[in-house]
Amino acid sequence: MTTEGWLRPDWPAPAGVHAAVSTRDVPGASASPFERFNLGSRCGDAAEAVAANRAALASMLDLPAPPRWLRQVHGIAVADTGAQDEPEADAAVTRTRGEPLAILTADCLPVLFCAVDGGEVAAAHAGWRGLAAGVLEATLGHLRARPGAVMAWLGPCIGAASYEVGAEVREAFIADDAGAEACFVPTRPGHWLCDLAGLARRRLERAGVCAIYGGGFDTLADPRFYSYRRDAARSGRFATLIWLA
Repeated sequence: MTTEGWLRPDWPAPAGVHAAVSTRDVPGASASPFERFNLGSRCGDAAEAVAANRAALASMLDLPAPPRWLRQVHGIAVADTGAQDEPEADAAVTRTRGEPLAILTADCLPVLFCAVDGGEVAAAHAGWRGLAAGVLEATLGHLRARPGAVMAWLGPCIGAASYEVGAEVREAFIADDAGAEACFVPTRPGHWLCDLAGLARRRLERAGVCAIYGGGFDTLADPRFYSYRRDAARSGRFATLIWLA
C-alpha cells in the first residue's frame, strides 16, 4: 500500500511494529540526477540535500528518533542495539522501542524481519554477494526468536525480468543449493536473468522462516524507485525502515 509517496509493507505484522519504504515521489531537496528524495550520503548528492531529506523523513513518518543508518558494504555483519553511529554492517537488530532501523538500496534487496510476538525487529541489505554469503541467515541468528516465529517482508529490488547476471553470480548460489538454479533463466551464452527476491525466499525457507511476504517489485522498471543499473550508476538511494513503537 502506498500513501503520499510512501510504500507501506503489506504484511500482518503485530501491533507496535511499524515499517515504511520511501520513493522518489516524496517531495525532497535533491536536484537532478538524484531528484527528489535521495537518502544516500555516499552516492554523489549534495550533503545538505541528503541532510534535509533525512530530516524530512523523520518528520513525515513521525519517527520516535532519527533512523540508525548503516555503512553498507555487501557483507554479513549485523549491528545490535547500542552500536556506534553508522557502523559498517549490512543488517541491524533491535529490541528497543523508538529505535528505527534503516536500509538504503537502489536495486539490492531490503528485507525486514519481526518476531511474531512483536518483541524485536531487524532489517537487512541483500545484494547478491551478501545474500550468497548468508546475510539473511546471519540476521536471523541475531534474533532471539526461532526462525519459525519470525516473519519477513521482501522489499523493492531489481526484478527477475531486468537483472541479467554472469556465471559468477549463478555459481555462488547453486554451489550449496542446486535447487537455486530455478531462479536463473538463460539469456545468452554465459548469462542468465536472476530472480533475486526468489533466491532470498529460498534461503529464508531453508533457514526455517515460513511467513514470507512482499516481493513482486522491479526497481529498474518502476520509476518510483532509484535503480543503480537504470541510472548508469548516478543513482540515489531509497530507504526501507522498521521500528517498534
